[in-house]
This record gives sequence, C-alpha cells and structure tokens, in this order.
Amino acid sequence: MSLILTFLGKGGSGRSTIAIASAKKMAGLGSKVLLIGQDSGPAWGLLLKASPSSSITEIAPNLSVIQLSSTQLLEKSWEEVKELEKQYLRSPTLKNVYGQELGILPGMDQALALKFLREQDKSGNYDVIIYDGSGDINSLRMLGIPEVGGWYLRRFLQVFSDSEIGRTLSPFFQPIAAAVLNFSFNPDGLGKKADNNILDEGRSALADPRRVLAYLVTNDDPIAIADAKYLWGAAQQIGLNVGGVIFNRCQSATEDFAPLPAAILPYRQGEDWQELIAELPNFLTVQPPKPLIIDTAAGQVKVYLPGFEKKQVKLTQSGPELTIEAGDQRRNIDVPPPLTGRAVKGAKFQDGYLIISF
Repeated sequence: MSLILTFLGKGGSGRSTIAIASAKKMAGLGSKVLLIGQDSGPAWGLLLKASPSSSITEIAPNLSVIQLSSTQLLEKSWEEVKELEKQYLRSPTLKNVYGQELGILPGMDQALALKFLREQDKSGNYDVIIYDGSGDINSLRMLGIPEVGGWYLRRFLQVFSDSEIGRTLSPFFQPIAAAVLNFSFNPDGLGKKADNNILDEGRSALADPRRVLAYLVTNDDPIAIADAKYLWGAAQQIGLNVGGVIFNRCQSATEDFAPLPAAILPYRQGEDWQELIAELPNFLTVQPPKPLIIDTAAGQVKVYLPGFEKKQVKLTQSGPELTIEAGDQRRNIDVPPPLTGRAVKGAKFQDGYLIISF
C-alpha cells in the first residue's frame, strides 16, 4: 500500500510547486513516486518542465507523472460499467451508449480522480502517490466520499427496508431478480459487499496518517493564512489527518497553526529545486492530532476542529448518531456502547477539540 499525500491551501500559495518538490524529494530518497496532476491546463507541465500526458510517464529515476484527463477516465469507467452489466443482467441495456459521447458533469472530475487514486494505490507499484488537486473544499469532498457515501448507503438502505414499499416488495425480490439477473439476489445483503470492500477500505485508509496525509500550504498573506486554517478544520470533518503546515516563500512562521509542525520554504531560484527540497518536512514521521477520539470510560466524544469557534459549530443528536456541522460539511458519528442511547449533557472547546459529554 502507498502513502497518498496531498496539499491544501489557497490558490496561488504554491501548492503545485510544493507537490512537485515533494515528489522530487521522495524519489531522491529511493521511494517509487507517482505525481498526479488534476489540472488539465498547460501551467502544470510548464512548472514541471516536462510534457505530462494522460498516461503514466517516468520522467526521472523513481518518479512518474500523469496529468489526469476526466474524459478519458470517464470513458474507461463507462466500459467497466458495461462489462459489469453483462455479468449481472441477462439482457444488457447500456451497450448502445458509448463512453466517447459522455460529457463531464460537475463533481465527476473528483470522483474519477478518487477512483484512479484507489486503483494506483491497490496496484502496489508506488510507495508514495502525490495528488496535486484543487487543494480546496472540493478536494476534501472528494476524499470524503468513502465516509459520506458509506453513511448514505447505510441510511437509505435502512430507510427503504423499514418503509411500507420495502416490506411489501421484499417477498417478490428473489423471483424477479432470478428472471432478470445472472446471480442469486438477496436484498438483505444489498450494498454490504460494496460498503465493506470499497467504502470501508477508504475510511480505514483516511483514518491512518501512514496511508493518507495532507499538509497545509500558505504564505504570509493573511487571506492565505485564514484559508489554510479553515481547510485545516474542514479536513477533520472527513477524518483526514493533517501532518503539518508549509510556509512557502516566507521568512518566518506564525503561531496560527500550533501545535502542527511548521516548515519554512525560501523562494525558488530559477530552476534550482534543491534548496526548496532541503527544507521540506519528513512526510513519513508525523504524529498529527487525531480527528476523532471516543472515550467511553469518560463518557466523552472528542472531535478535533481547529480554526473554528463554538458558535461556528452545530451539534445535533439523532438516535445513536451525532451530527457535527462545521466548515460547510456534516459529519455523522456513530456513538458506540455504552454511550448509545445516552443524551448529550454538554459540549466545550479545549485545545482545538470539541469535547462532547454524555
């Protein structure tokens, strides 16, 4: 399995420069590195001083790059969908819809990029995969698909099972499915395989800083600092570990991001990357604050939400779940026994954590 590394920060703060420098550093240390660029424009290749394409290309020892093409990724994924349909349906219906004619809808870029990341991670070909994406809330929504998607799957399957129409149709599922599908269908198991094999894998990887890790990138612009602080807190809402902050083109660091370790990077002089590379942090030895701590003995759930004030956070309780709303995102937390069924008594902020007491 690979370490998937990405960078968060305001546009213009130097995220792509840091991503390229990090790829060069890790490759120079002997790791097999894949650098992925989400932006399909020419600027990324000019900065890289290479001609990346939509195919993986090795540009230096241990360093391969690819510039994602959403249209090509969609075409490939559509063919995979059609192959799956052939396996499961006796009379496929999608064979006359071709991937070459499909357009890109909003949100598809991120979903396709996440699928590509997962494929390359599972390939075992790389020690480190560096994803140079938009670095904003859209990147967080992409990385949060396993967490949020898993909740939607569980919640709405349960809603359907408990509904009148679900109970009414349930006895008819097996005979109808047997006539339409090429396999025995059990509605009680619907979604479990996908949830366990894909969504659970994604959630587990996201929770492990040795598997998925983000770094904040900022400069001395107050707007860039504020944006990085916001993304730091918002990243916790999907369970993404943030390992540190990189101050790019700065003389000194600020205290805005304590207790994160900070690296201060100088201006890059011409095509010399070495001074920049030398100041980058060690991405393999980090101990970021945990996004979520559940202490059943103390009757507490601790949610790390740096950069937010209590008035910016909304907390609701519904059955066995807590819903935390902050940073234009919602996170649903399953409360384990023995806290299940107990009402929230209070909540307070301490050391960046929202501490919820039962």
